[in-house]
Amino acid sequence: MNRRRFLSTVTLGSLLLGGCLNVKTEPIEVKPIHITVDVNVKVEKALDDFFGDLDRKSATLAHGETK
Repeated sequence: MNRRRFLSTVTLGSLLLGGCLNVKTEPIEVKPIHITVDVNVKVEKALDDFFGDLDRKSATLAHGETK
């Protein structure tokens, strides 16, 4: 009976002391992400220039001028 009480006391003590462990972690650093979209803007501008010329030609044809 004494042996069982001793083992239960040791087991209970180790479980209680196991809760006192302390683990330190480094803080997580979040940095902003910078993205450039120069390529899309250049392509969009080139398409606007190209189709803008076609739109101007079609607008002059729609107002009564014939080619």
